[in-house]
Amino acid sequence: MRKILSFLVTSALLTTSAVQAATPADTLVVAIPLDGIISFDPAESFETVSTGSLINIYQRLVQADRHDQQKLAAELATSWQPGNSAHSLRIQLNPQATFASGNPVTASDIIFSLTRAIKLNKTPAFILGEFGWTADNIDAQFTRIDDHQLEIRWVAPIGRDLALRLLSSPVASIVDAKLAQQHASNNDYGNGWLRTHSAGSAAYAIRSFAPQQALVLEASPHAQPKPALKRVILKGVSDSGSRRLLLEQGDADVAYELGADQFDALRQRPGVRIEAFPSSLIYYLGFNTQQAGLGNPALWQAARWLVDYDSLSTQLLKGQYQVHQAFLPQGFDGALTTTPFHLDVAKAKAILQQAGIKPGTHFSLTVTNQPPYTDVAQALQASFAQADIHIDIQPVAEADLWGKMRARNFQAIFTYWGADYIDPNTNASTFAYNVPNGPKTLAWRVGWTIPALSQQTRAAAAESDVAQRRERYRTLQTEVQQNSPYVVMLQGKKLVALRDNVQGAAQGIGASMLYYDQVSKTAVTKE
Repeated sequence: MRKILSFLVTSALLTTSAVQAATPADTLVVAIPLDGIISFDPAESFETVSTGSLINIYQRLVQADRHDQQKLAAELATSWQPGNSAHSLRIQLNPQATFASGNPVTASDIIFSLTRAIKLNKTPAFILGEFGWTADNIDAQFTRIDDHQLEIRWVAPIGRDLALRLLSSPVASIVDAKLAQQHASNNDYGNGWLRTHSAGSAAYAIRSFAPQQALVLEASPHAQPKPALKRVILKGVSDSGSRRLLLEQGDADVAYELGADQFDALRQRPGVRIEAFPSSLIYYLGFNTQQAGLGNPALWQAARWLVDYDSLSTQLLKGQYQVHQAFLPQGFDGALTTTPFHLDVAKAKAILQQAGIKPGTHFSLTVTNQPPYTDVAQALQASFAQADIHIDIQPVAEADLWGKMRARNFQAIFTYWGADYIDPNTNASTFAYNVPNGPKTLAWRVGWTIPALSQQTRAAAAESDVAQRRERYRTLQTEVQQNSPYVVMLQGKKLVALRDNVQGAAQGIGASMLYYDQVSKTAVTKE
């Protein structure tokens, strides 16, 4: 392993070499910023790279079908049927499923994994909270029938289809109970250890992790089917220009998070190709309503008319992102595709003047210090200045941005939200739901008090009629689109740059990176 890491360091330094480099034939090297990683524990992970990696490390009972993301596919579950009540499912497990440790996957592991996620109550726990599960009632929600059968129950008024969608989310990943408990400390269910290790049953397991430097995944000896590549190394490269250069020279097989200009330039380079995958990520400007002056709905309304949406999409971001102004991404049932707002400085000034918001108003905008966030922030700074609203840009590492958001320690943010599972409830329950003593949703993070809207969100989740449910979500989107502390601007494709010899590249619409178990490499001839 030291030789592999040494190879990466050496190749990163030899960026001026005239000789075409090549990564090991059995290893995929991915150049990517790693400064956003907080935890690899599925019960805690809620960041881009860590959560996106979970699909390669852990399995879930069910998963979005890789070929049709609107459908569900069996993963650890082989079948399911109604349980003994309207709010229950009886699950049959794959008797051949095995963790990377060699331990068999059993019903006890399912119960342990879902229970620990609720009791740990980390950031993504609100997703499983949709079941009505709490630390006080979770122990009563499962019946182990035998090693490969169990019944799952819930108390919230949601149907079985939504229940299965919730079970396809990353937080519902199944953890090896025996291995996690061996590393438990102070009743943490192994959380401290799982932040930097893994206990899953998918194609790969974490071999080592050096914060901000490298994540090394090795193929599980028990993976079925066996992946083509023995090893995947995510090399931490904070500068997008360096990531591009590593890819061009063959010192990396894959590069993520490049700027629009860099992707454009790479299209002309031999030996490199760009793949565009559908993405559920939507990008928004959010105001912290608890900060002085930023809870004024007139400011939110004016802000909608101070964004040059078309210029951002077509000129700055070169079509990599499309204009989108609703919290459900296109491709989701009931997603609004209307775009009622455009740059209109005069209208924005009139709104500000009528509300008594004085010229020269300032607010700070926290963004991740990577493209496209800094580029968009500068464009917003310029367009808001036309109405004498001044933005102080605060670029930070991604992990710091998430920390500030979760502590509500910001004035405004420009960032993204990605779907945790393929159902309209995934975004509605965070953009339009905030109740006292409830989950710390996005609405909670911006301090937006919305009792009536929260009731509408719960009603939409409970609706069983397909047409009526779709209409409820359209109504919710319209209300948030017109009057909320979010200015939704864009929906992006996920562009990934790859060497030509990388085959089988694909990834999901939700929180996912490449499916590494599908990736292979053909031989490279050195020049």
